[in-house]
Amino acid sequence: MNNINLIDSFQEFKDFKNIDRPTMMSVLEDVFRSMLRKKYGTDENCDIIVNTDNGDLEIWRTRRVMEDGFSEDDALEVEIAEAKTIDPDLEVGDDAIEQVTLESFGRRAILAARQTLVSKIIELEKDEVYKKYKDRIGEIVSGEVYQVWKKEMLVMDDDGNELILPKTEQIPADFFKKGDNVKAVVLRVDMQNNNPRIIISRTAPSFLERLFEQEVPEVFDGLITIKNIVREPGERAKVAVESYDDRIDPVGACVGMKGSRIHGIVRELKNENIDVINYTNNLSLYIQRALSPAKITSIKLDDETKRASVYLKSDQVSLAIGKGGYNIKLAGKLTGYEIDVYRENEENEEDVDLDEFTDEIEDWIIDELKAVGCDTAKSVLNLSVEDLVKRTDLEEETIKDVINILKSEFE
Repeated sequence: MNNINLIDSFQEFKDFKNIDRPTMMSVLEDVFRSMLRKKYGTDENCDIIVNTDNGDLEIWRTRRVMEDGFSEDDALEVEIAEAKTIDPDLEVGDDAIEQVTLESFGRRAILAARQTLVSKIIELEKDEVYKKYKDRIGEIVSGEVYQVWKKEMLVMDDDGNELILPKTEQIPADFFKKGDNVKAVVLRVDMQNNNPRIIISRTAPSFLERLFEQEVPEVFDGLITIKNIVREPGERAKVAVESYDDRIDPVGACVGMKGSRIHGIVRELKNENIDVINYTNNLSLYIQRALSPAKITSIKLDDETKRASVYLKSDQVSLAIGKGGYNIKLAGKLTGYEIDVYRENEENEEDVDLDEFTDEIEDWIIDELKAVGCDTAKSVLNLSVEDLVKRTDLEEETIKDVINILKSEFE
């Protein structure tokens, strides 16, 4: 019976796909009951016994013994003459029980059944993978890079399941080649053409949250709660944390002694700067902490428009804005407020607002300078040409022209 490879297919599935015993038995029984219905017209008087340990299969058919010439349904009844060939001791009214062998179905039916079995196995495998990863959304998974394409990367997990890491879900500094190990979070699971498509991500905030759970026991145990995470993948991230136990310093616990805990996370995220701050319901204080390391002089909140006007000393503006404007951008996302930075004029210092130069400098250039915290003439002149080139999208020649115009104001 085993040489027909029908049971072999089942065994392979059982050994490598980890499908539970009841499911496996159900699959096999469905396949064989379909064969019985095609052969005899019914399967209601047939019993199928499957041994999932060794792949043995037995099919038994029961029919009522009738007088010769009185059988009305060959599927459910058998005449006494034929019944005697099954068991000589049978009498009219007895149940004739005979074993049905696979060979009796014919080679064509067996091959068709094998194909049906394989098809059902593949469907089951897809369903199992879908259910498994649907329940793991938000969890970290590891795998090996199998293939790298222009827009995405194929990663194989330990069970041989295919995971997709799109380019858009990779940190800009990520560079993987075939055979590399990758750690990411399960972002979503889609079904495309009846195939599960598992999307993983290294840029999702949940990836950073799971890394904190791995590195900081207090976060994993729930002693420290992560209230919010915002990221600019590969550049900067801000994490607001809170502890309900006064004895625990949430920021200190997350950072670790001499940064021991957070260093592993930073390395995994390709040197992404991570600011861990204490969460508070006091919005002014929360915004102040979110703009760290800049020191704020004063702050005005407009709850209706969700805008915050922040005033700082000249040397703190660039810190508040941050490289590429990431610090102020992430602080806004973290707190839910649009943050406007204003330079506080120091005593006896004469300065001119950039808006006064609209006749000589184009509006879009002024807007570009304001975007990096330069809203007055001296705030621009206090920075070098190189700094301005790095922080803005302006050409060096344009910046030099602006500086000459501003200098002439004070000369």
